[in-house]
Amino acid sequence: MSDSDWWFFDLALVIAATGFVTFGLFTPVSGAVRVLLGIPLLLFLPGYAFIAVLYPDTSEAEYRAFDDETQGSNRSTLNSGGLQPIERFVLSIVASTAIVPAVALVATVTPWGITILPVLAGTALVTIVLSLAGIVQRYRCPPNRRYTPSVSGSTLLFSNAGDSFGRSDPSARPYNVMFLAALLVLAAVAGFAVASPPDHDSYTEFYLETEEVDGDTEYLYDESLSAGETESVTAYIANEEHEERSYETAVALQDVNYDNDSVSVNDQDVLTTDSVTVAHGETHEQTLAFEPTMTGDDVRLVLFLYEGEAPDDPDEESAYRMIKLPVTVS
Repeated sequence: MSDSDWWFFDLALVIAATGFVTFGLFTPVSGAVRVLLGIPLLLFLPGYAFIAVLYPDTSEAEYRAFDDETQGSNRSTLNSGGLQPIERFVLSIVASTAIVPAVALVATVTPWGITILPVLAGTALVTIVLSLAGIVQRYRCPPNRRYTPSVSGSTLLFSNAGDSFGRSDPSARPYNVMFLAALLVLAAVAGFAVASPPDHDSYTEFYLETEEVDGDTEYLYDESLSAGETESVTAYIANEEHEERSYETAVALQDVNYDNDSVSVNDQDVLTTDSVTVAHGETHEQTLAFEPTMTGDDVRLVLFLYEGEAPDDPDEESAYRMIKLPVTVS
């Protein structure tokens, strides 16, 4: 089988590498392994697929003159074909540095926000789609014009060979050094971004449903309860913890004493509990039914929210979130 039969091999390898790298980054790996996995996905693979879409043809081995009627080796010439390997390599890095921020910008409007996981997943998806489009683009090219990667005869960095105008560079070493230095700096920045993703605030909102409020409204909830009758209160749990969480709500009725700015609890009865699992970015409506067991004016209804299971005797110190509602029970 000739080299021309493997014109799709590099893009198939990009798809396989993208899947492998993405799977590795979504596993609990850290440190140098995470950096080594993240660098190609952020710096090379998406740009290489994008360049394959734009330039599916191979570069011409021969040059043509500016003036077709003028013959002679001293005339200026140019290459009108596809990209040379070094050009394809450099443009792949440049395109990747533009694609990844674009994916991050789109991630800001998703429920997950601009966090490392949606950016990596979006970059992987874009890379795979572009790779498939690049395969289609190459297939549409004439077989003799399709770009086929080959190690033999290709130059990864700048060399002393003459350019398309017949000139030669007496020393290509400075260009190689500058190119490698810039590439190392870019790789270090990308590696740091993968290894140390920025921290984002995570929180859970816990609040009550309120009735229509007007100028005559004194309480935003029903403050009058009846002992021995079934009452209910509707609470909302909004999960912004960047992962799925399990919560348990405990509803308690407390007999309290108010002394200036301090409140002391004389007695507490836990009336009901309710457990729920809430996905990130979701808000769960929780209706809690209970029967008051105390009467009086110095009574308050307290909703304790816990991550995981609530204790048998919930209190303010152990609760993750808490809502206090002074009520009158008759």
